[in-house]
Amino acid sequence: MSASRPAPAETLAAGPVQLDRREGAHGEVVLRRRGEATYEIIVNGCFLMDTSDGRSERLLVDAARAALGAPGRQRPTLLIGGLGVGFSLAHAAGQPDWGTITVVEREEAVVEWHRSGPLGAVSGAALADPRVSVLCVDLVAHLCAPVREEETYDALCLDIDNGPDWTVTDENRGLYTPAGLAACRARLTPGGVLAVWSAQPSARFEQALRDAGFEAVRSEEVPVRRGVPDVVHLARNPVSTG
Repeated sequence: MSASRPAPAETLAAGPVQLDRREGAHGEVVLRRRGEATYEIIVNGCFLMDTSDGRSERLLVDAARAALGAPGRQRPTLLIGGLGVGFSLAHAAGQPDWGTITVVEREEAVVEWHRSGPLGAVSGAALADPRVSVLCVDLVAHLCAPVREEETYDALCLDIDNGPDWTVTDENRGLYTPAGLAACRARLTPGGVLAVWSAQPSARFEQALRDAGFEAVRSEEVPVRRGVPDVVHLARNPVSTG
């Protein structure tokens, strides 16, 4: 599930219309429409994200691709953690230089809203792309499972929380621990890039990335209408561990 963001002021002006409500494995999941064309995802009563913007979700993909370098790595493989409203997937699928694109989303309702519901307006073309596959599993469990060679990636773009210091569910906290970051490294090819969306900077997380053996740790910011900028944390798996 993609991360929680404060609702932009203009989306709060009109009351929302509930389009669907499901009881998922991790609680209540709701799809709402606000106004004519803004869709919102609510989980356990918490506003997660909507379709009003998408700049930081696109930066998540672009920053990871830039960190991989060009033309040094041709048609890199990508894992997107959290389908959300589909901005990251749609942006990645719109770039022909990506190879396979795997999306991991644990909420079946969210996947259905994209495949046969109104969120298909964002993701429909991307889901039809032969490079794209969707796994309806928990991201943390997927990353921590035994690694097969075909399940390693050149880039991991993870957007399932408000950030490493503010998780949507308790289960997600394991992703940002030493064991979770080691699992991320194990899923990356040598020189592969980890990109993590956050609603605020986290010096503590950047140090945790360094402690986990990542290099070239840095962050990029996206200004928002209110509050501190959104942040994409970036780190590279070393080419050689020797």
